[in-house]
Amino acid sequence: MSTETTFPHGVLSPETVVVAAGRPAAGQDAAVNPPIVLTSTYRGTGPADPADRVYGRYSNPTWDPFEEALARLESAQEPALVFSSGLAAIAAALSLVPAGGVLVMPRHSYAGSLALAAEQAEAGRFTLRTVDIADTPAAVAALEGADLLWIESPTNPMLEVAEIRVLADAAHAAGALVVADNTFATPLVTRPLELGADVVVHSVTKYLSGHSDVVLGAAVTSDEALRARLAAHRTLHGAVAGPFEVWLALRGLRTLALRMQRSQENAGELARRLAAHPAVAAVRYPGLPEDPGHDRAAAQMDGFGAIVCIEVAAGAAAAEKVTEAVSLWVPATSLGGVESLIERRRRQPGEPKTVPENLLRLSVGIEHVEDLWADLEQALAR
Repeated sequence: MSTETTFPHGVLSPETVVVAAGRPAAGQDAAVNPPIVLTSTYRGTGPADPADRVYGRYSNPTWDPFEEALARLESAQEPALVFSSGLAAIAAALSLVPAGGVLVMPRHSYAGSLALAAEQAEAGRFTLRTVDIADTPAAVAALEGADLLWIESPTNPMLEVAEIRVLADAAHAAGALVVADNTFATPLVTRPLELGADVVVHSVTKYLSGHSDVVLGAAVTSDEALRARLAAHRTLHGAVAGPFEVWLALRGLRTLALRMQRSQENAGELARRLAAHPAVAAVRYPGLPEDPGHDRAAAQMDGFGAIVCIEVAAGAAAAEKVTEAVSLWVPATSLGGVESLIERRRRQPGEPKTVPENLLRLSVGIEHVEDLWADLEQALAR
């Protein structure tokens, strides 16, 4: 049964939607939170109706509240689809490229997206064209004959900002679909469907769940036919999420607005201080006025996100030593949790060679900014 929540007082702000959406129907003694339904199958007799749940690989009532809430946040007309991981959602979105088609993808993207696209291109399923997504004319030129444009904005980890509406319009004019990975920004900061994207994907593992304790993904679209194709891929490839993990993700989503507010405030302050630090050769953060993507970000984002990247002046070895010298920051991959993480991205073998060896990606959490700064400052001083 659908948990869709109606709000009689008009359109609510995203900060309220994260708290209010996906609640059980109101009533005396009704539960405030949706339950976890642990079942692998459902009762039924006779021919199965398309609306029937039938089996746990097709549907679970625990998915519904999260899928409703995320759809509302992304301004989607169809319920979202939760997947077993972010890469599972990405794989489903890449399945929208027809056999023998052309995929245009940012040269700096999530390493899993690039690796999966490259693997499929090498197998001959489609042709892969990588572009500098911040170079709008070059990206538009690459769309000739394309079937799908992949957008990350800001990109992982270089934090380049794409002109989403311009690129989406150009892609549609070329007959291509547009998929946007909105993991870094979250729907509180950017809503790509409103800017022309056809599908949005998320690593729910990151900001949406927000506590570094689940691995999940999601895809969102307003197109009923596209949603059906994505759902079929999820079912046939078994990329289904466990109900307990989805319940945790919904619980995490309730504090997304507060977490993002604090993390962005911290990120902006740290970026300003790091830009003046003699041990830092460069800072990448769209919130800095001197950042190449600042004006675009200010025009299409409600904030600048909570990822900051720096290049350590003394090189890769020194950057690695910074990650070893911190005590409050956690040296680990991933991002988007309440705790602050730090990583030299080129330690990951799949990272593009165009990512500088001395680049550190900082996922800024919700700790007190002065504590975060003191730890970074002493590590950089070493």
